[in-house]
Amino acid sequence: MARLNGRKLPSGVLVSDKHIELEEKLDELEDTKLISPRENDIVNHKYMGFRKSVISLLWMLLSPELVRSTLLLWMVFFGNAFTYYGLVLLTTELNSNHDNCTQTKLQSNNHQDVSYRDVFITSFAEFPGLLLSAATVDKLGRKRSMSAMFFVCFIFLLPLMIRQPQSLTTGLLFGARVCITATFTIVYIYAPELYPTSVRTTGVGVASSVGRIGGMICPLVAVALIHGCHQTISVFLFESVVLVSAICVCFFPFETTGRELSDTVTS
Repeated sequence: MARLNGRKLPSGVLVSDKHIELEEKLDELEDTKLISPRENDIVNHKYMGFRKSVISLLWMLLSPELVRSTLLLWMVFFGNAFTYYGLVLLTTELNSNHDNCTQTKLQSNNHQDVSYRDVFITSFAEFPGLLLSAATVDKLGRKRSMSAMFFVCFIFLLPLMIRQPQSLTTGLLFGARVCITATFTIVYIYAPELYPTSVRTTGVGVASSVGRIGGMICPLVAVALIHGCHQTISVFLFESVVLVSAICVCFFPFETTGRELSDTVTS
């Protein structure tokens, strides 16, 4: 494990009674003491087999039968994470005192300007968002629910391209967060149903990882641009991602509501 991860083994020798004897200086390589040549070959063989298995599963996700679903799902996960965590950050940024905003202004005292009442209100949007997803996911279907919520989120964010009164900003962010919470919940229901059993966990796991990339990028938009007095550009980028995500949902190959799950990839 240490060799495969490019790490140096700690000092010590494994003994049969499972105790570790620490040695300050070892005359021979530690890995030759800890792993016999035969065991080392078995480990390398298993590692290569595991590596080939992972590559084959990833390759299957991009096969002609699944490539459309995979790429669309990656975009939807990216858009969900990017927008969701962006709205969390925008809650404090747009409700802070940026009236005299300058690119060189230090934000060390931002915590004194944040309205915790507004933060609480927008955070409470998680609850109705979950209820909304539960109420629509089966009645309207996965695709219609997600696309509708994305489009409504787009409408809520549109007025925020220019500075609004604090109460209106809080209300718009509340509505947008209700919608994005609903879409985030539904996509985690839809994604496993989109893939056959043979690649289901891999497909959902990789898509979720792509979503985390969106979560890592969003502070550059939600925080950096707002601090640089570019609220319009910041919200426009969020609007663009939301709109593209909504369009991607519409292009998913099929609706999974009431549909039996498949076990293998079929052409």
